[in-house]
Amino acid sequence: MAYFDMVVEALLGPDGMMYVAGAAGLLLIVLSLPMVMRKRVDPLDRLREDRGSESHEENVERLSKHGASNEFLTKYAAYLEPEDEDELSKTRMMLVRAGYGGRDAVRTLNAAQMVLGLGLLTIGVFYVLVLAPGMSPVNMFLYSVVPGLVGYYAPKYWLQKRVAKRQEEIQDGFPDSLDLLLVCVEAGQSLDQSIIRMATEIEPSYPALAQEFLLVSHEMKAGKDKGDVLRAMAERCDLQDITSFVTVLIQSQSFGTSIADALRVYAAEMRDKRVMRAEEKANVLPTKLTVGTMMFCVPPLLIILIGPSIFGISQSLGGGGGSF
Repeated sequence: MAYFDMVVEALLGPDGMMYVAGAAGLLLIVLSLPMVMRKRVDPLDRLREDRGSESHEENVERLSKHGASNEFLTKYAAYLEPEDEDELSKTRMMLVRAGYGGRDAVRTLNAAQMVLGLGLLTIGVFYVLVLAPGMSPVNMFLYSVVPGLVGYYAPKYWLQKRVAKRQEEIQDGFPDSLDLLLVCVEAGQSLDQSIIRMATEIEPSYPALAQEFLLVSHEMKAGKDKGDVLRAMAERCDLQDITSFVTVLIQSQSFGTSIADALRVYAAEMRDKRVMRAEEKANVLPTKLTVGTMMFCVPPLLIILIGPSIFGISQSLGGGGGSF
């Protein structure tokens, strides 16, 4: 350090250290000036700018469940949506009952029908013309047109199966949900809080039913009329048990009767109906087993018992001269 002081004093004179300190200070100021002048952006301001730069349609697409494919489907919306309002409404309701309530569900279904239909039709035509030429007209029609028809109607068939499976799940879990709802109501909670708590508890076992009840609670929180919300739920589920449940709640609200008493009676009725459905399935089981037994057990048994006799008779009548 003393050597450095001696060098500075020899070069700059007795006040050399002051010059060095001043130069170092100016250098630090020059280096820190851009950082000081740069304005720190508030995260909220940045979020407002990002939202302002996006259009309303882009915001809707970004918040949608299937936002990644919305832009592509929107380009062909005129070809992927039915022009008939009744048909569009029926298709959308079927998709909602299957658990697909997104705004692009109808477009996705029609796109799947078109892709599968045209794809299988192309494969069938390629097989007929290239891989197996020289077929008869009937075989050409079967191997080319039938796969296209199967590909076109397969998504709707799968959707109907999905609706039936979802309705069965809702019907199986409905008695348990009523019991939980009754417990929550009798514990002093309001109907809205009871629905939320019940839906949270049954979600691992019956996610479809929990989704419907959570949607009801969210719509009630949004300020919609309770009767309209419950009727919409009954229309989405399309089950007689849910429709009767909605009627019970609406009548209890209209006449001012106790919801707990109505739920207690209706929950007991739903438990009895579940036992009756189980007994019905048990009573049908012997008939189904009889059909299977007749198809797979009786023919081999007849072959074992009657086969030798038929063989001996055929040998005797054929002049074989031998006996079995």
